[in-house]
Amino acid sequence: MRTRPLKVALLGCGVVGSEVARIMTTHADDLAARIGAPVELTGVAVRRPSKVREGIDPDLVTTDATALVKRGDIDVVVEVIGGIEPARSLITTAFEHGASVVSANKALLAQDGAALHAAAEEHGRDLYYEAAVAGAIPLIRPLRESLAGDKINRVMGIVNGTTNYILDKMDSTGAGYQEALDEATALGYAEADPTADVEGFDAAAKAAILAGIAFHTRVRLDDVYREGMNEVTSADFASAKAMGCTIKLLAICERAADGGSVTARVHPAMIPLSHPLASVRGAYNAVFVESDAAGQLMFYGPGAGGAPTASAVLGDLVAVCRNKLNGATGPGDSAYTQLPVSSMGEVVTRYHISLDVADKPGVLAQVATVFAEHGVSIDTVRQQGRQDGGGEASLVVVTHRASDASLNGTVEALRSLDTVRGVASIMRVEGE
Repeated sequence: MRTRPLKVALLGCGVVGSEVARIMTTHADDLAARIGAPVELTGVAVRRPSKVREGIDPDLVTTDATALVKRGDIDVVVEVIGGIEPARSLITTAFEHGASVVSANKALLAQDGAALHAAAEEHGRDLYYEAAVAGAIPLIRPLRESLAGDKINRVMGIVNGTTNYILDKMDSTGAGYQEALDEATALGYAEADPTADVEGFDAAAKAAILAGIAFHTRVRLDDVYREGMNEVTSADFASAKAMGCTIKLLAICERAADGGSVTARVHPAMIPLSHPLASVRGAYNAVFVESDAAGQLMFYGPGAGGAPTASAVLGDLVAVCRNKLNGATGPGDSAYTQLPVSSMGEVVTRYHISLDVADKPGVLAQVATVFAEHGVSIDTVRQQGRQDGGGEASLVVVTHRASDASLNGTVEALRSLDTVRGVASIMRVEGE
């Protein structure tokens, strides 16, 4: 074993960063044995240096992150500060001054992953980011290494624990959206401002990363269709249960049937209770992968939290340090296919549409005619009169597979019918 330690700089010492530092200290001997050399934490960049950080030598703490990554003797920089800047500048500066980088920064990688990979390649450095998607779940490395010889056709998963907790609570207790969100906030699953989670921004960033790796093409955050879950109601869950389904906020990345394009999207969807993702409860994450040779695979585990995310960071750190010792770099960016990313209007899936209609003869025939005129085939229909009377009924239509564009045209035409009082909800049905 080499006795001279590999030097590590840590950018950020919050929930994840403090766990990374703790594990590096408490598992130092094991890490050294696995790597082939000791690793030494030689600097920790923070915004508030006066804060007491248990187990971290105060002499290592600095507010000058740029000076830390420019030192020239740093082997690996671990970036867990998040956001776009200064993270982007610090990472590229680290490459320029001889360090490889381990990051958990999903937002930055989804926006500028191609540029960061190019900078790493230019300087002969590694860029690893297992912790950027699904926390502790090994997913990035299996996609870009274990399945590198296979053709991946679809990646579909629950990649945000906060939203899964909320939807699971609505499903299991009958709670409304706001009630479930309030409970998630009280338990610490949701941030004080939950926008990034419940409106799908967090999941969309992860979908961009997954799609790029799975399909060997460039997919940016702006390419991902995003729809939040704040309009999901207890009535939607009742409809889902009537179909033998539940509702999840899904990140879905697909290769077109002809192989000529890809799509990436995030939205709530009904999935059959028989699908493996339907049983993912609480704040857990799971990702379902479909490929030509391996078939169907599912990766499951805690998708967030200090210790689980730090586990993924440390796994990358070990891999990068081994590469350093061997004078090599691991797999880099693989975007040779350069496939176009199709718009959401071209996506084909099933739909569940709930309509408020007049309770009188001929309504179903009118509705069916509109669907037929727009080329949308109906799978099942369920009509039920309102118990409170009033001359209105609920009409639920489940389609066969149709494009998003044709479904939108159908809905607009339905709204123009005088027998249709309103469109109560529209939800996609996935996981057939």
